[in-house]
Amino acid sequence: MSNPDAIESSGSKFSQVLDAAAKLPGVRINRDAYLRTALRRHCSDEQIDRAVATSPAEAGIAAEVIAEVANTSISYETSRVTGLSAAAGLPGGLFMIGTIPADMAQYMGHMLRVVQKLAYIYSWPDLFREGEEIDEATESILTLFVGVMVGVQFAQSGVTKVSAMIAAQVVKKLPQQALTKGLIYPIVKRVAGQLGVSMTKKLFASGIAKAVPVLGAVLSGSLTLATFLPMSKRLQSHLASLELTKPARDGDAKEASQDFVLLREVPGEH
Repeated sequence: MSNPDAIESSGSKFSQVLDAAAKLPGVRINRDAYLRTALRRHCSDEQIDRAVATSPAEAGIAAEVIAEVANTSISYETSRVTGLSAAAGLPGGLFMIGTIPADMAQYMGHMLRVVQKLAYIYSWPDLFREGEEIDEATESILTLFVGVMVGVQFAQSGVTKVSAMIAAQVVKKLPQQALTKGLIYPIVKRVAGQLGVSMTKKLFASGIAKAVPVLGAVLSGSLTLATFLPMSKRLQSHLASLELTKPARDGDAKEASQDFVLLREVPGEH
Protein backbone atom coordinates (compact mmCIF):
# COMPACT_ATOMS: atom_id res chain seq x y z
CA MET A 1 0.00 0.00 0.00
CA SER A 2 2.51 2.59 -1.24
CA ASN A 3 0.00 5.14 -2.62
CA PRO A 4 0.02 8.09 -0.16
CA ASP A 5 -3.64 8.90 -0.89
CA ALA A 6 -4.66 5.28 -0.25
CA ILE A 7 -2.73 5.28 3.03
CA GLU A 8 -4.39 8.53 4.09
CA SER A 9 -7.85 7.23 3.20
CA SER A 10 -7.40 3.91 5.02
CA GLY A 11 -5.89 5.67 8.03
CA SER A 12 -8.86 8.03 8.18
CA LYS A 13 -11.28 5.08 8.19
CA PHE A 14 -9.46 3.50 11.10
CA SER A 15 -9.41 6.78 13.04
CA GLN A 16 -13.19 7.10 12.63
CA VAL A 17 -13.73 3.64 14.10
CA LEU A 18 -11.29 4.28 16.96
CA ASP A 19 -12.95 7.62 17.81
CA ALA A 20 -16.43 6.07 17.71
CA ALA A 21 -15.30 3.20 19.94
CA ALA A 22 -13.72 5.57 22.47
CA LYS A 23 -17.11 7.27 22.91
CA LEU A 24 -18.98 4.05 23.73
CA PRO A 25 -20.14 3.67 27.36
CA GLY A 26 -17.73 1.70 29.53
CA VAL A 27 -14.78 1.82 27.15
CA ARG A 28 -12.62 4.26 29.09
CA ILE A 29 -10.83 2.76 32.08
CA ASN A 30 -10.13 4.88 35.16
CA ARG A 31 -6.40 4.29 35.72
CA ASP A 32 -6.35 4.92 39.46
CA ALA A 33 -9.42 2.80 40.20
CA TYR A 34 -8.16 -0.03 37.99
CA LEU A 35 -4.73 -0.16 39.61
CA ARG A 36 -6.19 -0.11 43.12
CA THR A 37 -8.61 -2.93 42.34
CA ALA A 38 -6.15 -5.02 40.34
CA LEU A 39 -3.33 -4.78 42.89
CA ARG A 40 -5.43 -5.07 46.05
CA ARG A 41 -4.86 -8.82 46.48
CA HIS A 42 -1.12 -8.61 45.81
CA CYS A 43 0.30 -5.44 47.39
CA SER A 44 0.26 -3.37 50.55
CA ASP A 45 -1.74 -0.14 50.69
CA GLU A 46 1.49 1.86 50.69
CA GLN A 47 2.78 0.12 47.58
CA ILE A 48 -0.55 0.58 45.80
CA ASP A 49 -0.58 4.30 46.65
CA ARG A 50 2.91 4.57 45.19
CA ALA A 51 1.91 2.67 42.04
CA VAL A 52 -1.01 5.03 41.50
CA ALA A 53 1.06 8.16 42.18
CA THR A 54 3.92 7.08 39.91
CA SER A 55 3.70 3.66 38.24
CA PRO A 56 3.72 -0.04 39.16
CA ALA A 57 7.34 -0.26 38.03
CA GLU A 58 8.47 2.69 40.14
CA ALA A 59 6.57 1.20 43.07
CA GLY A 60 8.82 -1.84 42.76
CA ILE A 61 6.00 -4.31 42.08
CA ALA A 62 7.40 -7.69 41.01
CA ALA A 63 7.17 -8.78 37.38
CA GLU A 64 5.34 -11.95 38.47
CA VAL A 65 2.57 -9.87 40.07
CA ILE A 66 2.32 -7.63 37.02
CA ALA A 67 2.02 -10.68 34.75
CA GLU A 68 -0.67 -12.26 36.92
CA VAL A 69 -2.72 -9.06 36.95
CA ALA A 70 -2.31 -8.67 33.19
CA ASN A 71 -3.40 -12.26 32.54
CA THR A 72 -6.47 -11.79 34.74
CA SER A 73 -7.44 -8.63 32.86
CA ILE A 74 -6.97 -10.35 29.50
CA SER A 75 -9.13 -13.30 30.56
CA TYR A 76 -11.85 -10.99 31.82
CA GLU A 77 -11.96 -8.83 28.69
CA THR A 78 -11.81 -11.89 26.41
CA SER A 79 -14.86 -13.42 28.09
CA ARG A 80 -16.75 -10.12 27.76
CA VAL A 81 -15.98 -9.51 24.11
CA THR A 82 -16.77 -13.11 23.14
CA GLY A 83 -20.23 -13.00 24.66
CA LEU A 84 -21.09 -9.60 23.23
CA SER A 85 -19.74 -10.51 19.81
CA ALA A 86 -22.05 -13.53 19.68
CA ALA A 87 -25.02 -11.33 20.63
CA ALA A 88 -24.15 -8.91 17.82
CA GLY A 89 -24.42 -11.77 15.32
CA LEU A 90 -28.12 -12.27 16.08
CA PRO A 91 -30.88 -10.57 14.03
CA GLY A 92 -31.36 -6.99 15.19
CA GLY A 93 -28.00 -7.02 16.93
CA LEU A 94 -26.62 -4.17 14.83
CA PHE A 95 -27.06 -0.43 15.09
CA MET A 96 -25.13 2.39 13.52
CA ILE A 97 -22.85 5.03 15.04
CA GLY A 98 -22.87 7.50 12.18
CA THR A 99 -21.46 5.41 9.33
CA ILE A 100 -19.58 2.98 11.62
CA PRO A 101 -21.03 -0.57 11.89
CA ALA A 102 -21.84 -1.20 15.54
CA ASP A 103 -20.15 -4.59 15.80
CA MET A 104 -16.90 -3.09 14.51
CA ALA A 105 -17.05 -0.17 16.94
CA GLN A 106 -17.96 -2.55 19.76
CA TYR A 107 -15.07 -4.87 18.97
CA MET A 108 -12.68 -1.93 18.83
CA GLY A 109 -14.10 -0.74 22.15
CA HIS A 110 -13.09 -4.02 23.80
CA MET A 111 -9.65 -3.75 22.25
CA LEU A 112 -9.31 -0.28 23.77
CA ARG A 113 -10.39 -1.60 27.18
CA VAL A 114 -7.72 -4.30 27.27
CA VAL A 115 -5.15 -1.88 25.79
CA GLN A 116 -5.72 0.56 28.66
CA LYS A 117 -5.56 -2.11 31.35
CA LEU A 118 -2.32 -3.57 29.97
CA ALA A 119 -0.82 -0.11 29.52
CA TYR A 120 -1.60 0.91 33.09
CA ILE A 121 -0.34 -2.27 34.75
CA TYR A 122 2.81 -2.07 32.62
CA SER A 123 3.49 1.48 33.87
CA TRP A 124 2.18 3.72 31.09
CA PRO A 125 0.62 7.07 32.11
CA ASP A 126 -3.09 7.92 32.00
CA LEU A 127 -4.34 7.87 28.41
CA PHE A 128 -7.62 9.76 28.89
CA ARG A 129 -8.49 12.86 30.86
CA GLU A 130 -11.82 12.68 32.69
CA GLY A 131 -14.66 14.19 30.65
CA GLU A 132 -12.45 15.23 27.74
CA GLU A 133 -12.53 14.18 24.10
CA ILE A 134 -9.77 11.90 22.88
CA ASP A 135 -6.81 14.08 21.85
CA GLU A 136 -4.43 13.50 18.95
CA ALA A 137 -1.58 12.13 21.06
CA THR A 138 -3.84 9.60 22.76
CA GLU A 139 -5.31 8.56 19.41
CA SER A 140 -1.77 8.07 18.10
CA ILE A 141 -0.59 5.85 20.96
CA LEU A 142 -3.83 3.83 20.87
CA THR A 143 -3.26 3.32 17.15
CA LEU A 144 0.22 1.98 17.85
CA PHE A 145 -1.07 -0.32 20.61
CA VAL A 146 -3.78 -1.74 18.34
CA GLY A 147 -1.16 -2.12 15.62
CA VAL A 148 0.95 -4.27 17.95
CA MET A 149 -2.12 -6.37 18.78
CA VAL A 150 -2.90 -6.97 15.11
CA GLY A 151 0.73 -7.77 14.30
CA VAL A 152 1.85 -4.68 12.38
CA GLN A 153 5.61 -4.98 12.81
CA PHE A 154 6.56 -1.30 12.67
CA ALA A 155 3.97 -0.53 15.36
CA GLN A 156 6.26 -2.27 17.85
CA SER A 157 9.12 0.09 17.05
CA GLY A 158 6.80 3.06 17.56
CA VAL A 159 5.65 1.81 20.98
CA THR A 160 9.26 1.09 21.97
CA LYS A 161 10.34 4.63 21.04
CA VAL A 162 7.44 6.24 22.93
CA SER A 163 8.16 4.05 25.96
CA ALA A 164 11.78 5.27 26.02
CA MET A 165 10.62 8.90 25.87
CA ILE A 166 8.20 8.40 28.77
CA ALA A 167 10.83 6.60 30.86
CA ALA A 168 13.14 9.60 30.49
CA GLN A 169 10.56 12.05 31.89
CA VAL A 170 10.29 13.06 35.54
CA VAL A 171 6.50 13.42 35.41
CA LYS A 172 5.32 10.60 33.17
CA LYS A 173 3.00 11.66 30.35
CA LEU A 174 2.59 11.04 26.63
CA PRO A 175 5.13 12.88 24.44
CA GLN A 176 2.64 15.09 22.63
CA GLN A 177 5.01 16.59 20.06
CA ALA A 178 6.56 13.29 18.95
CA LEU A 179 3.16 11.59 18.62
CA THR A 180 1.44 14.35 16.67
CA LYS A 181 4.11 16.06 14.56
CA GLY A 182 7.55 14.65 15.28
CA LEU A 183 9.53 11.43 15.28
CA ILE A 184 6.69 8.97 15.93
CA TYR A 185 3.98 10.56 13.79
CA PRO A 186 5.03 9.03 10.43
CA ILE A 187 4.97 5.59 12.07
CA VAL A 188 1.48 6.28 13.42
CA LYS A 189 0.25 7.23 9.92
CA ARG A 190 1.64 4.02 8.41
CA VAL A 191 0.13 1.87 11.14
CA ALA A 192 -3.28 3.57 10.80
CA GLY A 193 -3.22 3.00 7.05
CA GLN A 194 -2.39 -0.68 7.50
CA LEU A 195 -5.11 -1.07 10.13
CA GLY A 196 -7.65 0.61 7.85
CA VAL A 197 -7.03 -2.00 5.17
CA SER A 198 -7.24 -4.89 7.68
CA MET A 199 -10.42 -3.43 9.14
CA THR A 200 -12.12 -3.31 5.74
CA LYS A 201 -11.29 -6.96 5.13
CA LYS A 202 -12.69 -7.87 8.56
CA LEU A 203 -15.94 -6.06 7.74
CA PHE A 204 -16.48 -8.20 4.65
CA ALA A 205 -15.78 -11.38 6.64
CA SER A 206 -18.20 -10.22 9.31
CA GLY A 207 -20.86 -9.54 6.68
CA ILE A 208 -20.65 -13.12 5.46
CA ALA A 209 -21.29 -14.40 8.99
CA LYS A 210 -24.27 -12.05 9.43
CA ALA A 211 -25.85 -13.38 6.21
CA VAL A 212 -26.76 -16.55 8.15
CA PRO A 213 -28.04 -14.97 11.39
CA VAL A 214 -28.15 -17.91 13.83
CA LEU A 215 -24.94 -19.48 12.58
CA GLY A 216 -23.52 -15.99 12.44
CA ALA A 217 -23.83 -15.61 16.20
CA VAL A 218 -21.82 -18.78 16.81
CA LEU A 219 -19.25 -17.95 14.15
CA SER A 220 -18.89 -14.39 15.40
CA GLY A 221 -18.25 -15.49 18.99
CA SER A 222 -15.82 -18.23 17.98
CA LEU A 223 -13.91 -15.91 15.66
CA THR A 224 -13.61 -13.32 18.41
CA LEU A 225 -12.22 -15.85 20.88
CA ALA A 226 -9.70 -17.06 18.32
CA THR A 227 -8.44 -13.53 17.59
CA PHE A 228 -8.88 -11.38 20.71
CA LEU A 229 -6.92 -13.58 23.13
CA PRO A 230 -3.75 -13.98 21.03
CA MET A 231 -3.83 -10.30 20.06
CA SER A 232 -4.01 -9.29 23.71
CA LYS A 233 -1.16 -11.65 24.56
CA ARG A 234 0.93 -10.15 21.76
CA LEU A 235 0.56 -6.67 23.22
CA GLN A 236 1.25 -7.95 26.74
CA SER A 237 4.46 -9.62 25.59
CA HIS A 238 5.73 -6.47 23.92
CA LEU A 239 4.86 -4.17 26.83
CA ALA A 240 6.52 -6.56 29.28
CA SER A 241 9.76 -6.37 27.29
CA LEU A 242 10.11 -2.59 27.55
CA GLU A 243 12.46 -0.82 29.96
CA LEU A 244 9.53 1.29 31.22
CA THR A 245 8.08 -1.80 32.90
CA LYS A 246 11.19 -2.82 34.84
CA PRO A 247 10.81 -2.53 38.65
CA ALA A 248 12.72 0.32 40.24
CA ARG A 249 14.93 -0.10 43.28
CA ASP A 250 13.00 0.67 46.46
CA GLY A 251 14.93 3.86 47.17
CA ASP A 252 14.49 5.10 43.62
CA ALA A 253 10.76 4.34 43.78
CA LYS A 254 10.31 6.35 47.00
CA GLU A 255 12.26 9.29 45.61
CA ALA A 256 10.28 9.23 42.35
CA SER A 257 7.02 9.14 44.26
CA GLN A 258 8.02 12.14 46.41
CA ASP A 259 9.12 14.11 43.34
CA PHE A 260 5.83 13.32 41.62
CA VAL A 261 3.76 14.52 44.58
CA LEU A 262 5.74 17.77 44.82
CA LEU A 263 5.36 18.46 41.11
CA ARG A 264 1.61 17.80 41.22
CA GLU A 265 1.31 20.43 43.97
CA VAL A 266 2.85 23.18 41.80
CA PRO A 267 0.03 25.59 40.73
CA GLY A 268 -0.95 25.17 37.10
CA GLU A 269 0.47 21.66 36.80
CA HIS A 270 -2.23 19.18 35.77
